[in-house]
Amino acid sequence: MARSHLTLAALATSAVPGLDVVQARLHGSSARTPGAHGAFDSALLIDSDGRKLIIRVPASQAAETEQSADLVALRALTTGTRSRLPFDVPEFVGQAPLSGTRAVVYELLPGDSFDADALTGHAGVSGSIGRAIAAIHGLPTAFVGTAGLPQQSAEECRTSTIELIDRAAATGYLPAALLRRWELATDDDSLWQFAPCVVHGSMSAESFLISEDSVSGVLGWSALSVGDPARDLNWLLASRGAAGETAVASYAAARQGNDPRITQRAMLYAELELARWLLHGTDTRNQSIVDDAVAMLDGLVDSVHTNTMHPLSPKTGPILDVTDVENMLAATPRGIPRRDLGSSMHTDAYNLSEFGPSEFDDDTAGSGGSADGAASDTSASPFADDATGPIGVVQMDTGPTTDDQAATRSSSE
Repeated sequence: MARSHLTLAALATSAVPGLDVVQARLHGSSARTPGAHGAFDSALLIDSDGRKLIIRVPASQAAETEQSADLVALRALTTGTRSRLPFDVPEFVGQAPLSGTRAVVYELLPGDSFDADALTGHAGVSGSIGRAIAAIHGLPTAFVGTAGLPQQSAEECRTSTIELIDRAAATGYLPAALLRRWELATDDDSLWQFAPCVVHGSMSAESFLISEDSVSGVLGWSALSVGDPARDLNWLLASRGAAGETAVASYAAARQGNDPRITQRAMLYAELELARWLLHGTDTRNQSIVDDAVAMLDGLVDSVHTNTMHPLSPKTGPILDVTDVENMLAATPRGIPRRDLGSSMHTDAYNLSEFGPSEFDDDTAGSGGSADGAASDTSASPFADDATGPIGVVQMDTGPTTDDQAATRSSSE
C-alpha cells in the first residue's frame, strides 16, 4: 500500500534534523523522481524557509538497489566535479531507516519534464541536450574509480553486448534476421574502436529537467560509470522529434567528432532494448511482456527488410589473410609507374625517357599501354582508393586475372 503524504512528511523530519514541514503532497510518477512509475512512494515537501524537498521510499527490492546506487553516484559527484557541468544535479539532504529499507530526502531541482518526442521537437532544447550529454562525457574519469563505480573498456563493452545477444537468442524468440544483423555489428572491429568515458548510463527523456529552453537539471544517476558513450544517445535515436538530429549534431560538435561510429553503436543499443525487454519477460515468466517484445522485434525485422533502418556496419568485400595477400601480390604483374596516379607520385622532377629503354616496353605496348609506356590498368592494385578493412587485414576485389595480365606475367618470367 502506498504511503500517504503525511506519513512521508513525518519520515522526512526524522531524516533531516530540524526540518519544519509546512506543506506536503504526493509527488506521483513525476520525472523529478528518478525511477518513477510506481517504484517509489514520494512526496513534495515545503519547509518553513520555503525550501522544496522530495522524499522517496523504495516500493520494491529493485527500487532499493537503484536508490542505493544513486546515492553512491551523487556522493561521488563532488562540488568540484559538479562545477564542470552546465546543469544542476540532485543534492542529498538526509535519510532515515524504515522497515528494512530507507527514506531518502533530496532537494527539488527546478524545471519541467517532457517526453522524448517533445524534447527532440524543439531545436534549442535538443541542442542543449546534446551539449549536456557531452559535458558528462567530458568529465575526468578518475572520480568514478575512486568511488568504486563500474568501469568498462571498449572490448568489455563489446563482450557484454555479445553476451546480451546470446541470451536473447537462447530464448528462441529472437528473429534470425536480427541475430545476423547484431552479430555483424559485434564482429565489426571498427565499430568498437572508441575511448571509454564517464557515462550517465540510464539516460532517457525522464533524466532531463528543462527551464527556458535549456537543460537545467539531470536526474537518475544510479548507473554512473565509465563505459561506452553511445549508451547515453540511444534514446535520442528512438525519438520522433524533428530536431532529434540537432541533439546528436550538438553532441558531436562539443566532443569534436572523436568517435565517428558512435551513432551506429547507439542504434545497436536502441535495438537491443527490445532484447532486454524480451529477457525481462522470460526471466519473470510474464507471457504478456514476451508477446509484446516479440511483436516489437517482428516490427524491427520489417524495418530492416524494407531498408528503413540504417546499417549498423558497412558492407564489405571479401577479407584476405596474410597468406592470401602474399600470393596475390606475387601474381600481380609489375609495370612502369604511371605519372598520373594522383598525389602519390605527382611530380615533374624527372622524365621517363632519361631512364632509357625498359625490358617491359614491348610487352606494355602490346597489352594496350599508353604511348608513354605507362600501365593502363591499375584495378588490381592492393592500394586502390576503395580498399578498406579492419586493422591487420587487407580487403579488396580479387576478381579473375585477365588474359593480358597473364601474357605480361609470362613475358616477365
